[in-house]
Amino acid sequence: MKLTRVCLCVLFATFGGAALAAPLAFVPNEKSASVSVIDTATDRRQADLPVGQRPRGIASGQGRIYITDGKTGSLLIVDAATGKQLRSVRVGDSPEGVSLSADGKMLAVAVEDDNAVVLLSAPQGRELARVKVQGKNPEHAVFSPDGRWLYVSAEEAEQVDVIDVAARKQVTSIPVGKRPRGIGFLPDGSRAYVASELAGKVYAIDVAQRSVVAEIVAGQYPNGIAVHPDGKRIFVSNGRDPSVMAIDVASNSVVATIAVGKRPWNMAITPDGAKLYVANGRSGSVSVIDAVNYQKRLDIEVGELPWGVSIQ
Repeated sequence: MKLTRVCLCVLFATFGGAALAAPLAFVPNEKSASVSVIDTATDRRQADLPVGQRPRGIASGQGRIYITDGKTGSLLIVDAATGKQLRSVRVGDSPEGVSLSADGKMLAVAVEDDNAVVLLSAPQGRELARVKVQGKNPEHAVFSPDGRWLYVSAEEAEQVDVIDVAARKQVTSIPVGKRPRGIGFLPDGSRAYVASELAGKVYAIDVAQRSVVAEIVAGQYPNGIAVHPDGKRIFVSNGRDPSVMAIDVASNSVVATIAVGKRPWNMAITPDGAKLYVANGRSGSVSVIDAVNYQKRLDIEVGELPWGVSIQ
Protein backbone atom coordinates (compact mmCIF):
# COMPACT_ATOMS: atom_id res chain seq x y z
CA MET A 1 0.00 0.00 0.00
CA LYS A 2 1.42 3.36 -0.99
CA LEU A 3 1.61 5.87 1.82
CA THR A 4 -0.26 9.11 1.35
CA ARG A 5 0.39 12.28 3.29
CA VAL A 6 -2.87 13.77 4.42
CA CYS A 7 -3.51 16.66 6.77
CA LEU A 8 -5.32 15.47 9.88
CA CYS A 9 -7.96 18.15 9.34
CA VAL A 10 -9.11 16.14 6.31
CA LEU A 11 -9.77 13.20 8.63
CA PHE A 12 -11.86 15.37 10.91
CA ALA A 13 -13.71 16.99 8.03
CA THR A 14 -14.53 13.60 6.53
CA PHE A 15 -15.63 11.82 9.69
CA GLY A 16 -16.87 14.80 11.68
CA GLY A 17 -17.59 14.16 15.33
CA ALA A 18 -17.28 10.41 14.79
CA ALA A 19 -13.53 10.81 14.44
CA LEU A 20 -13.42 11.95 18.05
CA ALA A 21 -15.48 9.04 19.38
CA ALA A 22 -12.41 6.85 19.93
CA PRO A 23 -8.81 7.78 20.70
CA LEU A 24 -6.33 8.20 17.89
CA ALA A 25 -2.99 6.40 17.84
CA PHE A 26 -0.01 8.41 16.57
CA VAL A 27 3.00 6.54 15.18
CA PRO A 28 6.28 8.34 14.34
CA ASN A 29 8.12 6.81 11.37
CA GLU A 30 11.84 7.60 11.52
CA LYS A 31 12.77 6.87 7.90
CA SER A 32 9.56 8.19 6.32
CA ALA A 33 9.71 11.46 8.28
CA SER A 34 6.02 11.14 9.04
CA VAL A 35 3.51 10.37 11.75
CA SER A 36 0.83 7.82 10.88
CA VAL A 37 -2.60 8.36 12.44
CA ILE A 38 -4.72 5.32 13.32
CA ASP A 39 -8.37 5.42 14.36
CA THR A 40 -8.54 2.97 17.26
CA ALA A 41 -12.27 2.42 16.69
CA THR A 42 -11.75 0.94 13.22
CA ASP A 43 -8.01 0.16 13.38
CA ARG A 44 -7.51 1.87 10.05
CA ARG A 45 -4.68 4.20 9.17
CA GLN A 46 -6.39 7.45 8.36
CA ALA A 47 -3.56 9.87 7.63
CA ASP A 48 0.21 10.30 7.35
CA LEU A 49 1.48 13.67 8.53
CA PRO A 50 4.85 15.01 7.32
CA VAL A 51 6.73 15.76 10.54
CA GLY A 52 10.39 16.72 10.94
CA GLN A 53 13.29 14.82 9.40
CA ARG A 54 13.69 11.89 11.81
CA PRO A 55 10.71 11.68 14.18
CA ARG A 56 11.38 9.37 17.10
CA GLY A 57 10.04 9.82 20.63
CA ILE A 58 6.39 10.76 20.98
CA ALA A 59 3.96 11.85 23.67
CA SER A 60 0.51 13.35 23.37
CA GLY A 61 -2.19 14.98 25.44
CA GLN A 62 -4.59 17.91 25.66
CA GLY A 63 -4.74 18.39 21.91
CA ARG A 64 -0.99 18.38 21.29
CA ILE A 65 1.51 15.87 19.91
CA TYR A 66 5.12 16.18 21.09
CA ILE A 67 7.76 14.57 18.87
CA THR A 68 11.55 14.51 19.07
CA ASP A 69 13.43 14.99 15.81
CA GLY A 70 16.71 13.09 15.96
CA LYS A 71 18.08 14.87 12.89
CA THR A 72 17.58 18.48 13.98
CA GLY A 73 17.89 18.00 17.74
CA SER A 74 14.48 19.51 18.30
CA LEU A 75 11.18 18.90 20.04
CA LEU A 76 8.31 19.48 17.64
CA ILE A 77 4.93 20.57 18.96
CA VAL A 78 2.04 19.64 16.66
CA ASP A 79 -1.66 20.48 16.86
CA ALA A 80 -3.46 17.12 17.08
CA ALA A 81 -6.63 18.46 15.43
CA THR A 82 -5.01 19.87 12.30
CA GLY A 83 -1.60 18.21 12.05
CA LYS A 84 -0.01 21.67 11.90
CA GLN A 85 3.40 22.13 13.49
CA LEU A 86 3.10 24.91 16.05
CA ARG A 87 6.65 25.16 17.29
CA SER A 88 10.13 23.66 17.06
CA VAL A 89 12.28 23.84 20.20
CA ARG A 90 15.99 23.07 20.12
CA VAL A 91 16.80 20.61 22.95
CA GLY A 92 20.20 19.12 22.00
CA ASP A 93 21.84 16.51 19.80
CA SER A 94 20.04 13.21 19.26
CA PRO A 95 16.93 13.56 21.42
CA GLU A 96 14.87 10.39 21.76
CA GLY A 97 12.19 9.62 24.36
CA VAL A 98 9.73 12.30 25.45
CA SER A 99 7.32 12.07 28.36
CA LEU A 100 4.35 14.21 29.42
CA SER A 101 3.53 14.52 33.11
CA ALA A 102 0.13 13.26 34.26
CA ASP A 103 -1.13 16.78 34.89
CA GLY A 104 -0.12 17.78 31.35
CA LYS A 105 2.05 20.69 32.52
CA MET A 106 5.57 19.41 31.97
CA LEU A 107 7.60 17.56 29.36
CA ALA A 108 10.83 15.61 29.74
CA VAL A 109 13.11 14.88 26.79
CA ALA A 110 16.02 12.44 26.95
CA VAL A 111 18.93 13.90 24.96
CA GLU A 112 21.39 11.14 24.18
CA ASP A 113 24.52 12.99 23.07
CA ASP A 114 24.25 15.52 25.91
CA ASN A 115 23.71 12.87 28.62
CA ALA A 116 20.92 15.06 29.88
CA VAL A 117 17.19 15.35 30.37
CA VAL A 118 15.54 18.62 29.36
CA LEU A 119 12.44 19.74 31.25
CA LEU A 120 10.00 21.98 29.40
CA SER A 121 6.64 23.55 30.09
CA ALA A 122 3.62 22.09 28.31
CA PRO A 123 2.10 22.94 25.96
CA GLN A 124 4.37 25.95 25.34
CA GLY A 125 7.69 24.08 25.15
CA ARG A 126 9.59 26.64 27.23
CA GLU A 127 12.79 25.18 28.69
CA LEU A 128 12.69 24.98 32.48
CA ALA A 129 15.84 23.04 33.31
CA ARG A 130 18.56 20.83 31.88
CA VAL A 131 19.55 17.98 34.18
CA LYS A 132 22.73 15.99 33.64
CA VAL A 133 22.50 12.25 34.30
CA GLN A 134 25.15 9.65 35.04
CA GLY A 135 24.01 7.07 32.48
CA LYS A 136 25.43 7.50 28.99
CA ASN A 137 23.06 7.94 26.02
CA PRO A 138 19.77 8.34 27.89
CA GLU A 139 16.93 6.94 25.80
CA HIS A 140 13.78 7.33 27.90
CA ALA A 141 12.86 9.77 30.66
CA VAL A 142 9.50 8.84 32.19
CA PHE A 143 7.49 10.70 34.85
CA SER A 144 6.10 8.86 37.84
CA PRO A 145 2.28 9.20 38.05
CA ASP A 146 2.54 11.84 40.81
CA GLY A 147 5.11 13.82 38.83
CA ARG A 148 7.72 13.74 41.62
CA TRP A 149 10.27 11.55 39.87
CA LEU A 150 11.75 10.96 36.48
CA TYR A 151 13.20 7.53 35.75
CA VAL A 152 15.85 7.67 33.03
CA SER A 153 17.22 4.70 31.07
CA ALA A 154 20.46 4.83 29.12
CA GLU A 155 21.75 2.61 26.32
CA GLU A 156 25.28 2.47 27.72
CA ALA A 157 24.45 1.78 31.35
CA GLU A 158 23.37 -0.83 33.86
CA GLN A 159 21.26 1.52 35.92
CA VAL A 160 18.18 3.70 35.99
CA ASP A 161 18.90 7.28 36.98
CA VAL A 162 16.33 8.96 39.24
CA ILE A 163 15.68 12.69 38.95
CA ASP A 164 13.89 14.70 41.62
CA VAL A 165 11.66 16.86 39.42
CA ALA A 166 11.14 19.68 41.95
CA ALA A 167 14.84 19.86 42.82
CA ARG A 168 15.86 19.58 39.15
CA LYS A 169 18.68 17.13 39.89
CA GLN A 170 19.56 13.46 39.88
CA VAL A 171 19.31 12.00 43.37
CA THR A 172 20.23 8.34 42.90
CA SER A 173 20.73 5.45 40.50
CA ILE A 174 19.15 1.99 40.71
CA PRO A 175 21.20 -0.91 39.31
CA VAL A 176 19.51 -3.04 36.61
CA GLY A 177 20.71 -5.17 33.69
CA LYS A 178 22.67 -4.08 30.65
CA ARG A 179 21.16 -1.58 28.23
CA PRO A 180 17.97 -0.50 29.98
CA ARG A 181 15.29 0.68 27.57
CA GLY A 182 11.55 1.08 28.14
CA ILE A 183 10.11 2.17 31.48
CA GLY A 184 6.57 2.04 32.84
CA PHE A 185 4.99 2.83 36.21
CA LEU A 186 1.98 1.17 37.82
CA PRO A 187 -0.96 3.61 38.00
CA ASP A 188 -0.52 4.01 41.77
CA GLY A 189 3.19 4.75 41.33
CA SER A 190 4.30 2.01 43.71
CA ARG A 191 6.42 0.16 41.19
CA ALA A 192 8.31 0.84 38.00
CA TYR A 193 9.22 -1.73 35.36
CA VAL A 194 12.36 -1.47 33.24
CA ALA A 195 13.25 -3.61 30.23
CA SER A 196 16.97 -4.33 29.95
CA GLU A 197 17.75 -5.35 26.40
CA LEU A 198 21.08 -7.17 26.74
CA ALA A 199 20.14 -8.78 30.05
CA GLY A 200 16.94 -10.23 28.57
CA LYS A 201 14.98 -9.26 31.68
CA VAL A 202 12.36 -6.90 33.05
CA TYR A 203 13.24 -5.40 36.43
CA ALA A 204 10.48 -4.52 38.91
CA ILE A 205 11.50 -1.60 41.11
CA ASP A 206 9.94 -0.60 44.43
CA VAL A 207 9.70 3.16 43.99
CA ALA A 208 9.64 3.99 47.71
CA GLN A 209 12.61 1.77 48.51
CA ARG A 210 14.45 2.57 45.26
CA SER A 211 15.44 -1.05 44.83
CA VAL A 212 14.78 -3.98 42.50
CA VAL A 213 12.28 -6.43 43.99
CA ALA A 214 11.97 -8.86 41.07
CA GLU A 215 13.81 -9.89 37.91
CA ILE A 216 11.52 -11.33 35.24
CA VAL A 217 13.01 -13.29 32.37
CA ALA A 218 11.70 -11.91 29.07
CA GLY A 219 12.44 -12.79 25.44
CA GLN A 220 15.38 -11.75 23.32
CA TYR A 221 16.17 -8.03 23.40
CA PRO A 222 13.24 -6.75 25.50
CA ASN A 223 12.76 -3.02 25.07
CA GLY A 224 9.27 -1.47 25.08
CA ILE A 225 7.08 -1.39 28.21
CA ALA A 226 3.34 -0.68 28.45
CA VAL A 227 1.29 -0.85 31.65
CA HIS A 228 -2.37 -1.88 31.69
CA PRO A 229 -4.64 0.77 33.27
CA ASP A 230 -5.87 -1.74 35.85
CA GLY A 231 -2.31 -2.12 37.17
CA LYS A 232 -2.52 -5.90 37.08
CA ARG A 233 -0.49 -6.53 33.94
CA ILE A 234 2.42 -5.09 32.09
CA PHE A 235 3.54 -5.79 28.54
CA VAL A 236 7.08 -6.01 27.18
CA SER A 237 8.14 -6.15 23.53
CA ASN A 238 10.97 -8.50 22.54
CA GLY A 239 12.88 -7.12 19.59
CA ARG A 240 14.60 -10.24 18.40
CA ASP A 241 11.90 -12.91 18.95
CA PRO A 242 9.72 -10.99 17.74
CA SER A 243 6.93 -11.00 20.31
CA VAL A 244 5.13 -9.24 23.11
CA MET A 245 4.85 -10.82 26.57
CA ALA A 246 2.15 -10.16 29.15
CA ILE A 247 3.41 -10.20 32.74
CA ASP A 248 1.20 -10.69 35.79
CA VAL A 249 2.10 -8.06 38.39
CA ALA A 250 1.06 -10.11 41.41
CA SER A 251 3.22 -13.10 40.57
CA ASN A 252 5.90 -11.43 38.42
CA SER A 253 5.40 -14.20 35.87
CA VAL A 254 4.87 -14.27 32.12
CA VAL A 255 1.29 -15.33 31.39
CA ALA A 256 1.21 -15.00 27.60
CA THR A 257 3.45 -14.53 24.57
CA ILE A 258 2.01 -13.00 21.39
CA ALA A 259 3.80 -13.06 18.03
CA VAL A 260 3.99 -9.67 16.29
CA GLY A 261 5.94 -8.04 13.44
CA LYS A 262 9.70 -7.73 13.08
CA ARG A 263 11.63 -5.66 15.63
CA PRO A 264 8.78 -4.63 17.93
CA TRP A 265 9.73 -1.51 19.82
CA ASN A 266 7.67 0.95 21.81
CA MET A 267 3.98 0.48 22.56
CA ALA A 268 0.84 2.11 23.91
CA ILE A 269 -2.45 0.83 25.29
CA THR A 270 -5.91 2.36 24.89
CA PRO A 271 -7.33 4.16 27.96
CA ASP A 272 -9.96 1.44 28.42
CA GLY A 273 -7.24 -1.23 28.45
CA ALA A 274 -8.81 -3.17 25.59
CA LYS A 275 -6.11 -2.94 22.93
CA LEU A 276 -2.34 -2.70 22.78
CA TYR A 277 -0.60 -1.08 19.79
CA VAL A 278 2.98 -2.19 19.04
CA ALA A 279 5.33 -0.44 16.58
CA ASN A 280 7.26 -2.99 14.49
CA GLY A 281 10.36 -1.20 13.24
CA ARG A 282 11.51 -3.61 10.57
CA SER A 283 8.05 -4.59 9.37
CA GLY A 284 6.83 -1.03 8.89
CA SER A 285 3.66 -1.95 10.74
CA VAL A 286 1.73 -1.68 13.98
CA SER A 287 0.37 -4.86 15.55
CA VAL A 288 -2.95 -4.56 17.37
CA ILE A 289 -3.28 -6.91 20.32
CA ASP A 290 -6.38 -7.82 22.32
CA ALA A 291 -5.00 -6.88 25.74
CA VAL A 292 -7.57 -8.98 27.59
CA ASN A 293 -7.39 -12.26 25.65
CA TYR A 294 -3.76 -11.86 24.57
CA GLN A 295 -4.38 -12.37 20.86
CA LYS A 296 -3.13 -10.38 17.90
CA ARG A 297 -6.02 -8.91 15.94
CA LEU A 298 -4.24 -7.52 12.90
CA ASP A 299 -1.24 -5.64 11.53
CA ILE A 300 -1.61 -2.10 10.20
CA GLU A 301 0.85 -0.85 7.61
CA VAL A 302 2.46 2.46 8.52
CA GLY A 303 5.68 4.19 7.41
CA GLU A 304 9.30 3.05 7.49
CA LEU A 305 10.95 2.39 10.85
CA PRO A 306 8.07 3.17 13.21
CA TRP A 307 9.53 4.06 16.62
CA GLY A 308 6.55 3.82 18.94
CA VAL A 309 2.93 4.76 19.60
CA SER A 310 1.11 7.43 21.59
CA ILE A 311 -2.65 7.40 22.08
CA GLN A 312 -5.02 10.26 22.89
